Amino acid sequence: MKQIKFLHTADLHLDSPMVGLRHLPKAIFHRLQESTFKALKNITDAAIKHEVDFVVIAGDLYDSEDRSIRAQAVLRNEMNRLAEKGVKVYAIHGNHDHLGGHSVEIEFPDNVFFFKDQFSMAPFSKMDGTRVHLYGFSYPERHVMERWIEKYERIAGADFHIGLLHGNNEGASEHGNYAPFRLSELLDKGYDYWALGHIHKRAILAEYPYVVYPGNPQGRNRKEQGDKGAYIVSLTESGSEVSFVETADVIWEEIMIDGKNAESFNDVYQQCLSSLDEKRKEGKGVLLAIHIEHLDHGLMEVKDKIDSGELLELLQDEEKEEESFVWVHRLAYKEQIAANRGELLKQSDFYQDLFDTIEKYEDMSDALSPLFQHSQARRHLSGLEESEKEQLVLDAEKILLQLLMKN
Repeated sequence: MKQIKFLHTADLHLDSPMVGLRHLPKAIFHRLQESTFKALKNITDAAIKHEVDFVVIAGDLYDSEDRSIRAQAVLRNEMNRLAEKGVKVYAIHGNHDHLGGHSVEIEFPDNVFFFKDQFSMAPFSKMDGTRVHLYGFSYPERHVMERWIEKYERIAGADFHIGLLHGNNEGASEHGNYAPFRLSELLDKGYDYWALGHIHKRAILAEYPYVVYPGNPQGRNRKEQGDKGAYIVSLTESGSEVSFVETADVIWEEIMIDGKNAESFNDVYQQCLSSLDEKRKEGKGVLLAIHIEHLDHGLMEVKDKIDSGELLELLQDEEKEEESFVWVHRLAYKEQIAANRGELLKQSDFYQDLFDTIEKYEDMSDALSPLFQHSQARRHLSGLEESEKEQLVLDAEKILLQLLMKN
């Protein structure tokens, strides 16, 4: 029976600068700086362990068009490791590492095939005669908005057909709409597997055949949470299977703590410590955000310790030298408000006007413009997503109600 096994990864973003994270302790920041390289090593280890026939990388190998010499050297070294095991690699460049950039290029071993800036097919043959056709293209420039999916075709002469595409599933993402496609278009091509890249959250869009975003192998900020990795894919004449393998060295996590039963600072502190133990992963680092919900309005001592940063420092104190650290980078709380909207509306017309104003509020950009126009702050800020804007309005409403309740 004809069969192949390969590893599918994408969005390596090697040598990512980890913008805005220099406030972390030196050792932890260095660990995060090195994490994209460690994830690449873990990918190579997984490919060798699972004895794959080849590896596919679906775009954004590097974090920028001016790819660093170090990033190229580290990638070449890992490709040499695969070459020693007879494993081939097929890669495309995406919007971050497009071919229009200017950089000194390092030569790669013969086992690596980079698709050029035109759609093409690369053949692969196993010793047993099994043949595979791999299809793809590399971005010629950063902003590729054309529907390149229309150029993909199925060329006869192979047992299996695999498409590599760094692009956006139309209408299903807040990412840039690069090389857009519709799922139905992929399925119509008659390929046996679609190796996608560009979206950093892993997702399986279809199973017959598999259409897969593996996500990025290493999270780089608080929005890229959870386990990160790659997929081991097996294709046979009777069907296909995929299995996820973890590759991240540092993981971003977020946890909610219910503080409604807390009666003292020690109660909250112990809950936070339990959260650290729950999230600790052997051999990995964790960057954790803790959100305490329903904290009693009267626990002034607890709120003061959080607002002053004392509780945060206490939680961080034992983690600086830990190999399997859990570093709390954010600690926030929300108070439990006794009154609800219905009761407040009965008290005064003022509340009706307040809630009407909140629901119709559209001046978010003007309110935040001093922050985003600040010469220092704007270097570290990206645009807010709609969900984040909605959350800011909700948070503002709660703060207003808390201040009113105090009076």
